[in-house]
Amino acid sequence: MRTIKVALGDRGYNILIGRNLLRLLGAECARLNLGRRCAIITDRNVGPRFAKAAQRSLAKAGFESCLITVPAGETAKSLKTVQACYDQLARHRLERKSFMVALGGGVVGDLAGFVAATYLRGIAFVQVPTTLLAQVDSSVGGKVGVNLKAGKNLVGAFYQPRLVLCDLDALRTLPTREYRAGLAEVIKYGIIYDAALFKRLEQDMPKLLKRNPDILAAVVARCCQIKAEVVEQDETENGLRAILNFGHTIGHALEAISGYGKYLHGEAISIGQVAAAHISARQQGLSIDHVERITKLFRQAGLPTRVRLDAKQRTRMFAAMKLDKKVSSGEVKFVLASKIGRVEFGRQVPKALIEESLIF
Repeated sequence: MRTIKVALGDRGYNILIGRNLLRLLGAECARLNLGRRCAIITDRNVGPRFAKAAQRSLAKAGFESCLITVPAGETAKSLKTVQACYDQLARHRLERKSFMVALGGGVVGDLAGFVAATYLRGIAFVQVPTTLLAQVDSSVGGKVGVNLKAGKNLVGAFYQPRLVLCDLDALRTLPTREYRAGLAEVIKYGIIYDAALFKRLEQDMPKLLKRNPDILAAVVARCCQIKAEVVEQDETENGLRAILNFGHTIGHALEAISGYGKYLHGEAISIGQVAAAHISARQQGLSIDHVERITKLFRQAGLPTRVRLDAKQRTRMFAAMKLDKKVSSGEVKFVLASKIGRVEFGRQVPKALIEESLIF
């Protein structure tokens, strides 16, 4: 088992990475001196696979748990679902010393984290991410929230978990499309922070696609380590943490205009990252060789790299981008790369250049 520490003072926590870790959930929660009652929030896909094992582990450690199951998919990340969770927590009489377990992918983690941050003005929560995307990205760093019709993650909070438990065995049951979508966030870390990681991904992508456990463990750990280092320097996204949004400005807009159904998050940000690479070549001096390497790696991972939008769709996309959380003084801000492993944030990009970046 690998352990990554997120050093945030009294809000710090460990990320545990390894195989067969779900059986340790109860024991690890007991180490944290949490209250004896808890709620598990999961979805209709994950619950049937892992909820019983999670409840057994918690019960063995002396915890009493209730199970809350929400619909699967991005559309569950809504205020309507939040209200339903509040009602069930009240029905089960959870208290301030109680805690919550987020058992699922990024949607469940974001939703459960937001519920935990706001119920009774905040109760502890533990992340048990079951998708690759959630393990390397969304479960770490304390950004929780839900979507509005106008845009993604427009209602939320910074609320750190007490523990992140990444059981790599959960990835074995992940559908191929979901697994590949998670690789989009993995590749992102190489582009924004670690050229050596990017090079390793170029070499090991065939093994990663086969879910080689040793390669997977090392890659997940490195991604979590990068995320931890960034969050430690800028917990509430006042500066450096913005680099984690590479490709997300366009990606989030694509998700919004397609009703959070056509594209998985990783697929949308794959398109967004390739577009950001082309913009970076024009505006930030990113070499054509690096643009081609970036595009090739996303394709090797089996991810989309382009989108065709008609005039009406482009208009809607730019409207969605204007509602992005990173907009400042009405201007959309981009993260752009000068080379693989180095990016800068807060860059303005002309509308015409954004449109051009989507046609490659």
